[in-house]
Amino acid sequence: MGAMVLHTDSILPAQKGNIPINIKNTFRPQDEGTLIVPRDKYTPQDLPVTGIAGKKNFSVITLEKSMMNTEVGFLRKVLTVFENFGISIEHIPTGIDTLSIVVSSESVKNGVLNELVCGLRETVQPDFLSVVENVALIATVGHGISGKTGMASRLFKSLADNNINLKLIDQGSS
Repeated sequence: MGAMVLHTDSILPAQKGNIPINIKNTFRPQDEGTLIVPRDKYTPQDLPVTGIAGKKNFSVITLEKSMMNTEVGFLRKVLTVFENFGISIEHIPTGIDTLSIVVSSESVKNGVLNELVCGLRETVQPDFLSVVENVALIATVGHGISGKTGMASRLFKSLADNNINLKLIDQGSS
């Protein structure tokens, strides 16, 4: 999510040249900001969380179907429906019998959501289909989060303490 802050053409030369990038808040330039440095310049166990980013205005379409994981081509069929509507997908957390597709709410406005839902029902015949709107995504990033015992618990507790309910949880493969 945070990668949209910097122009993509500026990242690669900085990476190749081991050049640190200091990101500042334009409204508060006196603040420390965020320093992006090569991996070998910090110790992940000392600072497992290196950034938190968030974006609002998403919709989550969840499909449930018994034995979905054994149906060859199921995901392709679902993705084809989204492609046919010209909808880009932000995120796809999955389970054995459940698939959630996170999209920008902007991309499914003006009746598109209803047409999309009809297309999904017709194409893959889910046992259950639900839509949750007005969803925000929060990403916690860092090298070492998954290797630090209790880190997820601390993150979830912080959200719960602020009366924020979790709808989807995903730990990336990296």
